[in-house]
Amino acid sequence: MSLRQRFLAHLKARFGGTMPLRIVFWDGAAIDFAPAPLVTLGLGSPRLLRLFLTGNMSGLSAAYVSGELAVDGQAQDVLQIGITIAEQVGKSPLLRRIAPFFSRRRRRRTKARDAADVRFHYDVSNEFYRLWLDRHMVYSCAYFKTGGEDLDTAQEQKLDHICRKLRLEPGDRLLDIGCGWGGLICWAAAHYGVTAVGVTLSEPQVDEARRRIGDAGLAGRVEVRCEDYRDIAGEAIFNKIVSVGMYEHVGIANLPLYFRAISRLLKPGGVVLNHGISAGDRDGQSHGPPGGEFIDRFVFPGGEIPHISRVLYEIAGAGLEAVDWEDLRPHYPPTLLRWVARLEALCEAAIAAGGADRYRVWRMYMVGMAHAFDRGWLSVGQVIAMKPLANAPALRPQTRDYQYLPEPRPRLHSTAREPPEKLGAEFATGAG
Repeated sequence: MSLRQRFLAHLKARFGGTMPLRIVFWDGAAIDFAPAPLVTLGLGSPRLLRLFLTGNMSGLSAAYVSGELAVDGQAQDVLQIGITIAEQVGKSPLLRRIAPFFSRRRRRRTKARDAADVRFHYDVSNEFYRLWLDRHMVYSCAYFKTGGEDLDTAQEQKLDHICRKLRLEPGDRLLDIGCGWGGLICWAAAHYGVTAVGVTLSEPQVDEARRRIGDAGLAGRVEVRCEDYRDIAGEAIFNKIVSVGMYEHVGIANLPLYFRAISRLLKPGGVVLNHGISAGDRDGQSHGPPGGEFIDRFVFPGGEIPHISRVLYEIAGAGLEAVDWEDLRPHYPPTLLRWVARLEALCEAAIAAGGADRYRVWRMYMVGMAHAFDRGWLSVGQVIAMKPLANAPALRPQTRDYQYLPEPRPRLHSTAREPPEKLGAEFATGAG
């Protein structure tokens, strides 16, 4: 029996005529596994047959990224077919033995390596992300009050939700650790009258954030720096600190250092909000089909995700008092699926901006993550913590009413370009 015959027999034995899949071989021959297939796999070489037969999901992932394994179909249909195949080939005893290694491996963290990991993910091109993110370029879970909002509305609702939770007021000094393209700090300065500093390790993000700050007339109020959170100098500098989608890059072993840095920089009585992904499993074990190393290899090298219990433990260990936690898991699948729809709609522009391999990776990564959040393998939430005062607990609201004001805050400052001196005068007098 030839390798091709073995491959077809392998698939037919497991799927029969129930999987809406078409296989197209390198020589043009094709076979359908069900009427009206929804997904087409194009095999660019005979070696892919051996990868399928041996359950080598790592090799198949690399072949997909390079284009040797071509995939055609709607992203969600492709995901379902991929999960079905992965669950079957993942029954290989060898693959079962190595899968836990990928889900639990740790590596030594250094500033240089962390910076390189961040650059791998974010230094693609600002244009690539601008194509499919919202108008503020917020690259984290949106906030849907009704479920029917468009992406721009849902992300503005999230920005406002965070600002309310922080109880931002004019005169507050806000630090955003992992500020991305500056969407949150610009929103906080424009709508809540704060002064803000954002730090990121991505130079393209710094460039884009500074451009947006200038365009919004916030140059005297908002600053963005290319800086590691461990290098931010001083003590008790900020009365509000926020970090959104950042601690996933820190590494579980460095969580104590991360939260101690936040505690050092936060004034007594100050508030911090940490928004991030957490593992559904208490011990941080991966769930779902095998092949989870795809994300570590092609998307977020060095990323590590703790359970929420570990996050709360480390917050307490840094001398901070956790006072509130909100699970936002239902909000992430619709965010990711809106991103995928926008990415697919602008396929050619995305490939021109980020490359064909990047387009293929992000398309499958985002729809796969939507599935993981939907199934509860991953979660995402916001933890609010406070730094106690010297001889008393920090004051906090009696209820959560402050988080759910009926209307967004009005903009305090014009979007026109104005000199920093004029903006500073407005800020001092409360005008706007």
